[in-house]
Amino acid sequence: MPSPTAPPVCKPNDPCWCGSGKKFKRCHRPTAERVRAGRLGPRRSVPDHIEHPPYAESGEPVRWDEPLVKSPEVLDRMRRTGAAAAEILRTVGAAVAPGVTTDELDALAHEECIRLGGYPSPLNYRWFPKSLCTSVNEVICHGIPDDRALCDGDIVNLDVTLWREGVHGDTNATFCVGTVDPESRRLVTVTRECMDRGIDAVRPGLPINVIGRAIADHADANGCAVIRAFIGHGIGEQFHTDLAVPHYFEPRATTIMEPGMTFTIEPMISLGSWQHQIWDDGWTAVTPDHSRVAQFEHTLVVTDDGADILTVPTEGPTAADVALEQALGNERSAAPSPSLR
Repeated sequence: MPSPTAPPVCKPNDPCWCGSGKKFKRCHRPTAERVRAGRLGPRRSVPDHIEHPPYAESGEPVRWDEPLVKSPEVLDRMRRTGAAAAEILRTVGAAVAPGVTTDELDALAHEECIRLGGYPSPLNYRWFPKSLCTSVNEVICHGIPDDRALCDGDIVNLDVTLWREGVHGDTNATFCVGTVDPESRRLVTVTRECMDRGIDAVRPGLPINVIGRAIADHADANGCAVIRAFIGHGIGEQFHTDLAVPHYFEPRATTIMEPGMTFTIEPMISLGSWQHQIWDDGWTAVTPDHSRVAQFEHTLVVTDDGADILTVPTEGPTAADVALEQALGNERSAAPSPSLR
């Protein structure tokens, strides 16, 4: 048997070198390909002519009892800001490629937020150091961009939130990096479907836990697990309001959905464990078994007969559509990748 300190190179479906009888991808591949933290670059600045949210300097969000049901005027602002966030996500997603660092993606997201007249919501929110969350492979969420280069075969979630006109627009998608193994591409596809099932479950008059039931049923049917520690949330003039949207069935989540209510649906779906661990940075959440995780997210408003997605670009496909086509092996129809070098 090969020494555990010097394992041979195995393909994902090969028997694992350790002799467990499992395939390499189900056994030691997660350890061999584990994501490691890189070096952080300096915090980026936002020009003074861009309006800053209340927490921009202190890092501490100002909490207040924001109405769950938004006025038409607030919804108009959220729709415009959500469309801009969707455009930023699609632009940054088009730059994903082997050799590109997550910090370079953060720089692009930061520049795009400013170009569109907004502030990158994550920047210094509870002292988060960057403008974008980049979660690679087994990272569930809140990955901090650094000098780690994306590798061929990775998957990476890009989470963009924009603050503009006094409101937030929050959206994310998981992209394949180069040539990705079929199981990871299936995970991306199932996760996108889980988000869609959750959105389709939204109806006024129903408890909010129907969303989690729809997501969990689809994940379970596909042999995947729903991460439980991180959930959807109310959103509007505050990044996070008190409204909680579990992605699993939670009998106690009985808030009744009403027209005008705004929140995110953002399931994190794992090929293995539903549990999580937090790195020493206090932000990066990973699966304890290092199984891969994908995530998709939209901000939406409850309507009289369902839901209206607020984080869609003014024209062209959403980043989620581009990412799904990519995972299915189709050619991407997005604009050429911007140069990061």
